[in-house]
Amino acid sequence: MKTNILLAEDDPDFGMILKQYLELEDFEVSWFQNPEDIIPLLSTAFPFQIAILDIMMPNIDGFSLAQTILKEKNNFPILFLTAKNQKIDRLMGLKIGADDYIAKPCDPEELVLRIKNILKRTLPPITEPQIKIGQYSLDTQKLLLSHPNGNARMTVREQELLLYLLKHNHSTITRNDILDNLWETNDYFTGRSLDVFISRLRKYFSNDPEIKIQSLRGIGFEIDFPTH
Repeated sequence: MKTNILLAEDDPDFGMILKQYLELEDFEVSWFQNPEDIIPLLSTAFPFQIAILDIMMPNIDGFSLAQTILKEKNNFPILFLTAKNQKIDRLMGLKIGADDYIAKPCDPEELVLRIKNILKRTLPPITEPQIKIGQYSLDTQKLLLSHPNGNARMTVREQELLLYLLKHNHSTITRNDILDNLWETNDYFTGRSLDVFISRLRKYFSNDPEIKIQSLRGIGFEIDFPTH
């Protein structure tokens, strides 16, 4: 079955070129020039596996559309496509919960590679449905982190990073190891993204003082999860 991409792009020329290229790469593409037309679909079966959203669109910008989608479809994979290339826009997309960001004009081959990497991440190879981490329990199928004081729903990428850290438990892991081996890219944006995700993991595990994710300046992180 082909991957069905939701494409929101108001530029008719660029949208058509992008749609045709992705279809040549064996994707199904549902292209919307008006982002408002996507909203009613959120109450349906929503037959898409990933969304590519332009940020600068009329009526509803890409950030607002992404927030609406994620409110209804938790952890849905989103890639932002925009002419903007400012750091603040990238960080905004990350905070919303997007998986990646690529600036126009983009290399179509790079875009396809990013799409495939995101899709690969959304289906991580998981061998244990339940993992005990100190006072916490992780349901890897539901992306649910449980603690006596409350539960937290993780994103796919947050859980992906957590599982990678667990594989290197009780050791020191470099930033480059994580970026190169986990996300297969090492640039400014992914580096800043890593810092944000590490901060989120620390917040998730703040109720257990035995869990430590310590930053080592110029090196990486020292990991210590008490597992059972």
